[in-house]
Amino acid sequence: MRGNVIDLAVAVVIGAAFSNIVNAIVKGVINPLVGAFGTKDLENYSSCLKGPCVTDPQTGEATEGIKILWGSVLSATLSFLITAAVVYFLMVLPMAKYLARRAAAQAAKEGVQETMEISELEVLKEIRDALVAQRSGPAEGDLGRTSGPEREE
Repeated sequence: MRGNVIDLAVAVVIGAAFSNIVNAIVKGVINPLVGAFGTKDLENYSSCLKGPCVTDPQTGEATEGIKILWGSVLSATLSFLITAAVVYFLMVLPMAKYLARRAAAQAAKEGVQETMEISELEVLKEIRDALVAQRSGPAEGDLGRTSGPEREE
């Protein structure tokens, strides 16, 4: 149980560090690339929901209207999708393939074991049949022989 807790703790720490890397890539590379097709950085894309949006130049906050910052939502969605894709393709998919190969090897090993048990069972049945045949007396083709040890007088 302790091993699983340690594995989980390591995964959380690595995940946190990895999310910082992904956020930096999204903010430093993807947002400017998307912004190159528009007029500004992806984080700054917004729409005005009600009335004209008037922004205070000193604080950068809207003084009139309701401003929706959909660019930051899109940026967070891109961060999530990149993180999910990397986790799936670099961790989940290889582990699933490994476990499938391991299960197939285990099934093959069990199949060989089952075959060995069946062949051992067949040998034991043949031995049993031979012993029963010895006890019951001579077979039809063995009329000249006697069952049991022969005595010389």
